[in-house]
Amino acid sequence: MTQPSRPSALRFEHHEEPFGIGESRPRLSWQVSTETPDWVQTSYELELGPDEDSLASYGRTESAEQLLQPWPAPPLRSRQRVAARVRVWGNNDAGPSEWGPVTYVEAGLLNPMDWQAAMIRPARDEASKDTEPASRLSRTFDVTGPVASARLYASAHGVYVASINGQRVGSDRLAPGWTSYHHRLRYQTHDVTDYLQPGTNVIGLELADGWWRGYLGFQDKRNTYGDRTAAIAQLEFADDGGRVTVIGTDSSWLAGRSPVLGADLYNGETYDARLEDGGWAGSEVAVLDPAVVEDFDASVLVAPDGPPVRATGELPVSAVLGTPSGKTILDFGQNLVGHVRLRVSGEAGTELVLRHAEVLEHGELGTRPLRVAKQTDRYILRGGREEVWEPEFTIHGFRYVEVSGWPGDLDPEAFTAVVVHSDLARTGTFECSAPMLNQLHSNVVWGMRGNFVDVPTDCPQRNERLGWTGDFQIFAATASFLYRIPGFTASWLKDLAAEQGTDGPPPLVVPEVTFDKPPFPVRPVMAAWGDAAVLVPWVLYQRTGDLEFLRRQLPGMIAWLEAAADAAGPELRFEQGFQFGDWLDPAAPPNEPGEARTPWQLVAQAYLAYSARVAGEAAELLGEDSAALAELSQRAAAVFRERYIADGGELLPPTQTAYAVALSFGLLEGGEEAVAAAGLAAAVEADGYRIATGFVGTPLVCDALTDHGYTAAAYRLLLQTECPSWLYPVTMGATTIWERWDSMLPDGSINEGEMTSFNHYALGAVADWMHRSLAGLAPAAPGYRKLLVRPRPGCGLDWAQARHGTPYGIAAVRWDLAGPEFTLQVTVPAGCTATVVLPDAEGSAHEVGSGTHSFSCVAALPDGAGRAPELAARP
Repeated sequence: MTQPSRPSALRFEHHEEPFGIGESRPRLSWQVSTETPDWVQTSYELELGPDEDSLASYGRTESAEQLLQPWPAPPLRSRQRVAARVRVWGNNDAGPSEWGPVTYVEAGLLNPMDWQAAMIRPARDEASKDTEPASRLSRTFDVTGPVASARLYASAHGVYVASINGQRVGSDRLAPGWTSYHHRLRYQTHDVTDYLQPGTNVIGLELADGWWRGYLGFQDKRNTYGDRTAAIAQLEFADDGGRVTVIGTDSSWLAGRSPVLGADLYNGETYDARLEDGGWAGSEVAVLDPAVVEDFDASVLVAPDGPPVRATGELPVSAVLGTPSGKTILDFGQNLVGHVRLRVSGEAGTELVLRHAEVLEHGELGTRPLRVAKQTDRYILRGGREEVWEPEFTIHGFRYVEVSGWPGDLDPEAFTAVVVHSDLARTGTFECSAPMLNQLHSNVVWGMRGNFVDVPTDCPQRNERLGWTGDFQIFAATASFLYRIPGFTASWLKDLAAEQGTDGPPPLVVPEVTFDKPPFPVRPVMAAWGDAAVLVPWVLYQRTGDLEFLRRQLPGMIAWLEAAADAAGPELRFEQGFQFGDWLDPAAPPNEPGEARTPWQLVAQAYLAYSARVAGEAAELLGEDSAALAELSQRAAAVFRERYIADGGELLPPTQTAYAVALSFGLLEGGEEAVAAAGLAAAVEADGYRIATGFVGTPLVCDALTDHGYTAAAYRLLLQTECPSWLYPVTMGATTIWERWDSMLPDGSINEGEMTSFNHYALGAVADWMHRSLAGLAPAAPGYRKLLVRPRPGCGLDWAQARHGTPYGIAAVRWDLAGPEFTLQVTVPAGCTATVVLPDAEGSAHEVGSGTHSFSCVAALPDGAGRAPELAARP
């Protein structure tokens, strides 16, 4: 019997948890589960109310749209909580669906005037030239009767943890996160109803340096945003009669020392458990001083757009190693980002030291890539009992941990690696018959996990960890498949817009960290990096269907393109100066990563033409005038063809990157494409099917080959195991994507370059091609309203599959190849359609609606697509 259609729980904007949101009129989205084939929504009905027993209908709306539908009720007020649900009608339904589950949405503090609390800080003198001890701010208050509801709103200059009656509030890590603090400072909302008790209560905030005043960037800078940590908190609780009590930070709060003697994101945390009992109001051993109120403009406080940073997983010790010098090292078997939790018993005053690194070099902890970042945690025992501790205010990039000072015999079960990153929902998976490709894909996923810690950073271990725009620009499509990133990205793009202002290029890193000495004394025009202002919102629009990404960023797109055009000069010809270009071309010397085979001027010219065209399309979608952008794109493309394309379509110089950008960015005319595609295939062959691209060419080269009939060459490039290649690190035991193709040399030595990371997601952008072309699951319309399923089997793969949680629901592809016999199964979510292109001689296409569909054919495999060598993963 066919089950009736049923909508999912509602989603509000792009929030994972619609609690304490900042929108007064959040748009609503839903998915539909149905067994009816080819199902398409024809109308919907929303019910809203103060609770699930008081819902009122807002009428039936004739619409096929399930995503981001307008809020039907009066705008939310600060603190207002609303219950909502939806039901739908479909094209073949006899009546309405069942009602979807009731979902609650609650607004945060929407107006600066809602804040009665002040920003407060400790009164003690602090030099802040180096890491300072953490601080505790607290006060007592009384609860005289039953509490019906309680909310805590809090934020900080620094990073903070809130507690009530000794109980940690929430599971957020490194709150309030990292934003462009002087423009946007996030606050968090917590339901603390169950934390309060009759009688005397204690509320506390523990504060450390974090991004606010800790070390930040690669020039040993501190105090980027200020030289004092501070916090703001507002506790509101209501009794059964609705009477509200507000406890806000002010001069009545007390400040004390924390057992955290120092905490820095780069250098680590030192914790003296002997001091745990002090620092809080009400403590008999506390030495406390009144807090000081700071001047503060509450208008910068904003609710989060995306999920918080949290502990998302744990790993046990994989092996205990002894080094040639006699050190003890824990191997967790996976390069990750987070910290170690330990369980220990010993004498009071015993100091344990944990040093973290990503790799071993000749059997010892490989710390040189960390540069000056110490990545060292210290724990001083309280004594007299078993103690469990994990650092609160730091994170490390590591697989290996050197342990010293351990009392007695070391027990590996006493250590647990805690994985920490933004708590994004996983949406995409990939798997195939080649274990090495599965390991490569796993490396991409772990690289993203380690670098999406509130902002998309380049690396998570050395003294850098910055939100480089170019890295995210080339990886955004891959990221949006693997995890649900719209809320996370919306926040980052708001910071980009705030930092960029109304004119000029965006910063190289977002949030902006200025560089005090060359090579970046001023904000430069940097193609591929500055183009993040255009291409990241474009990717998010394509993957979500949300025009607001384009609407918010269009002014910044135009400002960037005007700055780039000015840098190119009146004739739009990039000549003098410096740009990153095809950064980290494998031919570049270790300490000269910008010396690529493809000139940066070619890269800049191509990006100007392409981004101007994309911005013009965005303007058209928004109903804005796009003529000037279209003209800019055409002029820049004409200069590109004049300078870099020889008669017929050969690129000058004939590098993989030059061909890839010309083909991928649509810069060729007429028969030039065929000539250029053949030139790219020839360049790849001449390079021995090894990578010859850097940041710019790497995300494009496989698509450029596949889209022009050279699938076998793309496969051979992907499956190459000799350096430089995607699989060379896999043969070396890598569990994340490396910054350089040869971050570690075949003899186990670390690359001599000063800039060498073993967790850098950017070059993992090839996973987007693996999802779309190898497995064959791609969006064909914004938001995946239409899918393109076009798998390209070859090179001895027996099967591949991909699965993605689109905004409409699960889309999935699985293909199998037995000799020439090809079979395919496709799942299309309700409300969507798909074009399925089979790999037979005719490339036959089929249009299908929602549901699960099966196909088979005799595959016409590309020339040279025989079984590839070395498909087994290295143990």
